[in-house]
Amino acid sequence: MDIVVENLTKRYGDQVAVNNLSFKVKTGEILGFLGPNGAGKTTTMKAITAYLYPDSGTVHVGNYSLDKNPEEIKRNIGYLPESNPLYQDMPVIDYLRFVAEIQEIPRNEIDDRLLNVINSCGLEKEKHKKINELSKGYKQRVGLAQALIHSPEVLILDEPTVGLDPNQIKEIRELIKRIGKEKTVILSSHILAEVEATCDRILIINKGKIVADGSTEELRKQASGKEIYRVMVEDGEVNAVYEALKSIEGADMVDILDAGKKMFEVQGASGTRLAKAIFKVCVSNHWILMQLTPVETKLEDIFMELTTG
Repeated sequence: MDIVVENLTKRYGDQVAVNNLSFKVKTGEILGFLGPNGAGKTTTMKAITAYLYPDSGTVHVGNYSLDKNPEEIKRNIGYLPESNPLYQDMPVIDYLRFVAEIQEIPRNEIDDRLLNVINSCGLEKEKHKKINELSKGYKQRVGLAQALIHSPEVLILDEPTVGLDPNQIKEIRELIKRIGKEKTVILSSHILAEVEATCDRILIINKGKIVADGSTEELRKQASGKEIYRVMVEDGEVNAVYEALKSIEGADMVDILDAGKKMFEVQGASGTRLAKAIFKVCVSNHWILMQLTPVETKLEDIFMELTTG
């Protein structure tokens, strides 16, 4: 099921949490939904899940609209909120059975659904423990299992890997990727490396508005507009190499990263073909070029650039 958000606006008193927000998520796509605290992420996700209604605008999930079919939207969505509300005194398997009954799964299908989500989320050894006996990581797995048990077409995950160790994060990441091949997934996280590794597309909002939308590679190109290279040479005196690199047409900035190793960073505007010019300078001066590596802009840097100032 596709998700279509159209002109979504939500206010809390005088504060505008979401400001005329519009975007689309296609079936089989994993969207990373990013923004600083207070940007409007949780409000948007609550509107998509029909948990709250906007002041204006609407949401369509498949053929259902928030205005006319909120209950149908809820039936087709699995939601893991950041708070992960669980009944702490219930054993895991009893809690998941309870959720399955709430979701109106036919009784003759419940056992198969339980087995499926327990295995998928790595809860086999923990299924008879009370939830309050579990580690934070395993509680997060239970939250993910309850979001999946009714086989929803759409999955909304708010900080799904909070509290997990690196091995668990990898397992949950692979699970989300498998799910994302058949379902529509929106994943919100403050762990930017996790979003980059898991998501097909990234949408960044700030102060209730979209400030970036695209793949990681597309965002890098849009945000930096620069070519950056790490250069290491052999032979040549460090100041002479520095001056030669500075003299290259299009080189806006040259930094000495390590004088002993003759390691430099050279920056220029995108499209200036810096790599070719650096190579030519080294050849003309009979210097051996030991390293010429493009430096990619980090997602963290893009995030900071778009959401501060």
